[in-house]
Amino acid sequence: MKAIDAIRIALKFSDMGMTHLIGMKDAPLLRPGPWGGNHAMWIAGHLTVVEGRLQQMLHGIPNPVHHWKPLFDWGSEPVDDPAAYPPFEEVVEKFKELRGQTHAFLDEFGDEGLDQPTKCQPPGFTGFETAGKAITIIAGHACGHLGGLTVVRAAAGKQRLFNPSEELRAF
Repeated sequence: MKAIDAIRIALKFSDMGMTHLIGMKDAPLLRPGPWGGNHAMWIAGHLTVVEGRLQQMLHGIPNPVHHWKPLFDWGSEPVDDPAAYPPFEEVVEKFKELRGQTHAFLDEFGDEGLDQPTKCQPPGFTGFETAGKAITIIAGHACGHLGGLTVVRAAAGKQRLFNPSEELRAF
């Protein structure tokens, strides 16, 4: 297996999770429980801001969703006021657009492009020195936050993200 194949698998896994996040459009501000936690709106926005940061690292451009950082970036906390946020569908569509740019980067530069240095890196962070490392970290980061989505979906009475068949359960 080539490194690019492993990265595409990680991206595909987080992309699959995003389809379940979209399923929360009827309850984007539902908290996972009485103790608080991240609702689907914050998860979607946070992943979008981070995907924008990835484009910043790969292309040396400003983060396309910099204006959303106060709502969704490091140190922000989810709020329950829908007026505080852009429309859920807009955030999800922006994520898809930015993630599409990540896939396009891989298509354009291929396996050889994974070792190219990123154009800029988050200050104080290591591990983002090459395109391949940065994309891998961002894909894993998305998967981690989508784990929290499982709890939010359960609170909404929605089906779990993974429902193994009886045959698979017996395996």
